[in-house]
Amino acid sequence: MRIGLLTEGGYPYVSGDAGLWCDRLVRGLGQHEFDLYALSRTERQEDQGWVRLPPQVGRVRTAPLWTTHDDGVVYGRRVRRRFAETYGELVAAVCGGPRDASTEAPGDPAAHAAAEADRFASALYGLAELARDEGGLAGALRSEDAVRVLEQACRAPGALRTARTARVPDLLTVAAHVERTLRPLSLDWYADDALGSADLCHAAAGGAAALPGLLARHFLGVPLLVTEYGVHLRAHYLAAATLEEGPVVRALLAAFHGRLATEVYRAAALITPGNAHARRWQERCGADRAKLRTVHPGMEAARFADVGEGVRGSRSADPGTLVWVGRIEPAKDLISLLHSFAEIRKAEPGTRLRIVGAPAEDADAATYLTHCKALAAQLFPDEAEGVHAVGDNPVSFEEIGGPEIPSLAEAYACGAVVVLSSVVEGFPVSLVEAMLCGRATVSTDVGAVVEVIGGTGLGVPPRNPRALAEACVALLRDPERRERLGAAARARALELFTVEQNITAFHGIYLEIVSHSPVRRVVVDDEGEPLPFSVPAEAHVPGCWTETRFTTERRPRWAEGAPVRATVPPPVPVSVGEGA
Repeated sequence: MRIGLLTEGGYPYVSGDAGLWCDRLVRGLGQHEFDLYALSRTERQEDQGWVRLPPQVGRVRTAPLWTTHDDGVVYGRRVRRRFAETYGELVAAVCGGPRDASTEAPGDPAAHAAAEADRFASALYGLAELARDEGGLAGALRSEDAVRVLEQACRAPGALRTARTARVPDLLTVAAHVERTLRPLSLDWYADDALGSADLCHAAAGGAAALPGLLARHFLGVPLLVTEYGVHLRAHYLAAATLEEGPVVRALLAAFHGRLATEVYRAAALITPGNAHARRWQERCGADRAKLRTVHPGMEAARFADVGEGVRGSRSADPGTLVWVGRIEPAKDLISLLHSFAEIRKAEPGTRLRIVGAPAEDADAATYLTHCKALAAQLFPDEAEGVHAVGDNPVSFEEIGGPEIPSLAEAYACGAVVVLSSVVEGFPVSLVEAMLCGRATVSTDVGAVVEVIGGTGLGVPPRNPRALAEACVALLRDPERRERLGAAARARALELFTVEQNITAFHGIYLEIVSHSPVRRVVVDDEGEPLPFSVPAEAHVPGCWTETRFTTERRPRWAEGAPVRATVPPPVPVSVGEGA
């Protein structure tokens, strides 16, 4: 089958998020053909280029989210009125204003929420139809008319109390953010020779990445699968908490992304969260429990086999060393880890802590690393064995690729216990890697940590240095327990968190969705006669078994009339920047 893989700021870009997972999925499902539809976040990301694509990728179409192309279309009076009405419905659903205050049914919040969700969806697809019929949507969303309509929605009866206090700078900020998010509505991807030729759209994230899938479903009837290893709405909430925007902006943007998430979950044929923590978020945001299929991210176990099997448990490591591995940023709470290590040193004076990782790309991460190093120097002055010896700090900050730690597996191999101290965590990849290395772990109970470790590691509350220290000391003093936990952790990781498990799960999900989706295309032979089976069983087996041509049953409104026979479009060569 042909899969339209939808990404935002990720695959196939070199510096993209979740790029490794998407690459493993595409390479692992070689019996299917993939078309990539990628939204880029920055100009720098596009300049860095793509990863090397496997042969099962048929074509790549890209579009930027960091800028927009003005097609020069200027709306006349009739189209401006159509835009104002449609956009007004969208922002009214965001602001919470009722359709008609005199007919609003009090005391029925569930019915009101469902009505507002339908209102938002109808307006969203109305804007997409306007972009397809007339063009010029990007300019209209940036116009004074859009700001004026947003202001009216904020002042309407029944609107959010916070929204009623919106000032002009707040309205401009919200309108600009909505325009950036809705840029995929203006793309030229929604045709029979683009997303219309796919048997299934697979969005690798929610939010903007899922918008092309929503429109392909709406215009062309293509089923949509949504995978969220980190829930997009949760990520927005966390990011908004660190911004300096006012309460009006935060409230309106939270409502907008909440409405968008509800529509994505409603329209998706199936939703695949990466863990139970993400699944609970999706259910709370309106996802139907019957649509949810938990699929854990797959890790490449072979790269950790030498450490996990060749040298068992903690016997190969320095029994007095703790290891932390990951991206250095405030969410990892290395400050609490350093204070906890001060307590550990009091109980076990010879213990060392190796922090392995580099700062995240965020500018604040480098400052945070500097602060952590200064705190380590303050808490642990350099120690020397004698008067004439050079002191050595028990805390070291290292990066992978040096002479002492040439690989990621070696980072986990150098310690007896692996520590995770995060206060915010989605799916803890570093924890799974430690488990594949057969290491005992001590981690804070955040995100999907407990789901991942099961009973193979110790969990403590976040921001509690004393509890973290007590758990680490308990394992440092009990090597047999460390070995038992490490062996159990590796067995659990091999059972649940390998690439093979991930690929097998998605292969079954693809077949399940396609088997339950109505046939969208009439398959005809060379003489124009319909074939008895639209999708023969051989289509699931690698190989070219049939040579057919397709005609699309569903057509846009302007194409109503006698059907026109279409042939299979020729392969489109891979090119950068095509689409927007």
